[in-house]
Amino acid sequence: MLSMLLTGVAIALLATTLLPRLPLTWWVVRICEFPRLQFAALAAPVAGLAPLTAAPWSWWSLAASLATLGFQASRILPWTPLWPRQVKRAAPGQAPRCLTLLIANVLTTNRHAETLTRLIHEHRPDLVLTLESDAWWQAQLDEALAEDWPHAVRVPLDNLYGMHLYSRRPLVDPEVRWLIQPDIPSIHTGVELPNGDVIRLRALHPRPPAPGESEESLWRDAELLLVGKAIHEHPEPTLVAGDLNDVAWSRTTRLFCRVSGMLDPRRGRGMFSTFHADYPLLRWPLDHVFTSEHFTLKAMRRLPHIGSDHFPMLATLCYRPSRADEHETPEADGEEHRDARETIEEGKERDQQD
Repeated sequence: MLSMLLTGVAIALLATTLLPRLPLTWWVVRICEFPRLQFAALAAPVAGLAPLTAAPWSWWSLAASLATLGFQASRILPWTPLWPRQVKRAAPGQAPRCLTLLIANVLTTNRHAETLTRLIHEHRPDLVLTLESDAWWQAQLDEALAEDWPHAVRVPLDNLYGMHLYSRRPLVDPEVRWLIQPDIPSIHTGVELPNGDVIRLRALHPRPPAPGESEESLWRDAELLLVGKAIHEHPEPTLVAGDLNDVAWSRTTRLFCRVSGMLDPRRGRGMFSTFHADYPLLRWPLDHVFTSEHFTLKAMRRLPHIGSDHFPMLATLCYRPSRADEHETPEADGEEHRDARETIEEGKERDQQD
């Protein structure tokens, strides 16, 4: 009985590992991309116990669990210090070219605004991007940040998709766009650096594939790929930031990077898992900063709990176009660009069914 049970667990883990390889957008399929580390952690003891069970079950258990471990490791390892860093380390003394960004999904119902504002005043980032911020959060942030972060884009919503951007640096032609769905905003703006250069920031928070939100990942995928396509067609120094409701190693996020040519500063450094803040065994990286090849990374860290289900992220990036050639920029092939276009078109044409 134990041998059959262990084999059943091993095969179930392998099945959920392989399921996201299917070209389906159902949330039950796409959600299996999230807990890769957890699946690997479960497969490891199964592989260790398999030789202790009776044949032929032991062979099935061992083969399935090792296959799970191998596949999950291939996805996880690039987001560990065992992998080469994708974004190069910034050289010292580049302060006029650097920009510090704090990202915080505040959780609309969270009422511990002082915890977040205390962190903001402690770290004094150039940009503060909040997600899920409604009118109540806007009032708290305006009061705490208006003096030192005078430039702002405010989109207060009570549907969990409000967003606010506060900046110490001048914003150039800021714009709120509703890219795929009429109730999901995004912020697009130029940001003037201390040395006078202007870079582009795109702030996103697409709807996740999850019960009560969306039965499919189509609209999230379409929004990410639409932004990726725009970056590809209009290459300029760009940062993409926000709660993307997707993990760094997913099929969609990896395709976004190849279509856009954007780099992930976490690759080779760590996962920086930000969700769920209350459950250490169920965490994955949902809050992201992606950069074009024009930037190097000075620092990145996850900040302490603020009462939300997400941890804030803090990143300092330096605009160094002269070092762009040091980066290996991901590139999409013709088939991947076609897949991206088809996803965008379908996302625009189809209405979401909750």
